[in-house]
Amino acid sequence: MHGGDLTAARRRFPGAPEPFLDLSTGINPYPYPVPRLAGDVFARLPESTAGAALAAVAARTYGAPSAHHVVPAPGTQILLPLVAGLVPPGHAAILSPTYAEHARAAAIAGHRVTLTQDIAELGKADLAVVTNPNSPDGRVITRGTLSDLARELRRHGGMLVVDEAFMDVAPEGAGFVVETAHSNVIVLRSFGKFFGLAGLRLGFAVLEPRAASRLAAKLGPWAVSGPALAIGAKALADAAWIERTRRRLSKASQRLDAMLIDCGLDVIGGTALFRLASTPAAAALFDHLGRTGILVRAFPENPAWLRFGLPANARAWRRLQSAFAAFRKRSHSR
Repeated sequence: MHGGDLTAARRRFPGAPEPFLDLSTGINPYPYPVPRLAGDVFARLPESTAGAALAAVAARTYGAPSAHHVVPAPGTQILLPLVAGLVPPGHAAILSPTYAEHARAAAIAGHRVTLTQDIAELGKADLAVVTNPNSPDGRVITRGTLSDLARELRRHGGMLVVDEAFMDVAPEGAGFVVETAHSNVIVLRSFGKFFGLAGLRLGFAVLEPRAASRLAAKLGPWAVSGPALAIGAKALADAAWIERTRRRLSKASQRLDAMLIDCGLDVIGGTALFRLASTPAAAALFDHLGRTGILVRAFPENPAWLRFGLPANARAWRRLQSAFAAFRKRSHSR
């Protein structure tokens, strides 16, 4: 079951109490407060100046070499096959396990796709993809290691794509956006996950300006909606909210760790937006939580894993705590 798919969850757990508590995604449950927007943002096609303004703010916030390196898009998902298509069809290597859409997008772009857990294997590819920090385990590849990989790829014309969807909550200095000064590095940044506005559909590709122009042409005019342009520019410039939210998410993830450990799970990774836990009883716990109306992320390829997002409020925390307590009681009574 894919994260966030409540329709599938209701089919699987038809008797579960509503509303579902969706902890299956890595989206900030404390969203940025949406500002009041002028009516013409909805009534008119977006002006090109609004897109340029958003690119400039994003460049400053993410540390891009310039606004000309930044291409706003209606979410990073739509960028995956377009970015893969900037490289002639060849061999795509993806550091795994990770977000499955990277492999699908590379195949759509005509590449032969291999998955590997050895980062050294990526240096031989025409297209190398690294999610950093990774989902679901939160693995962080150092900037130095990625720089070495990009250098190796440049020797034979290979491209490195670094998906930084969760970089907003990563350790300071881990971001790779500054390296997009090199022509064979593309960095993807998600807006909706950290700002808790996934439905707004906004994301960015950061890459060398000539390739950025090619990518923008593939997206076409008015790719990003007027409301997304306006909200994105305001949120990305709000440094105080960003810093407060990083601290808040860090505390919440520590609280979730303590709850998971108390339930007998091993916390084996994650970021401040989600935690990855392991238990031999993962399948039973997933079903128990589902029947109580709590959706978490399971991994058929790793049946001992469960990924947990953060509860949004006190009621949600109590609901999860109660479900864990009932599971422990049931397990001990057997």
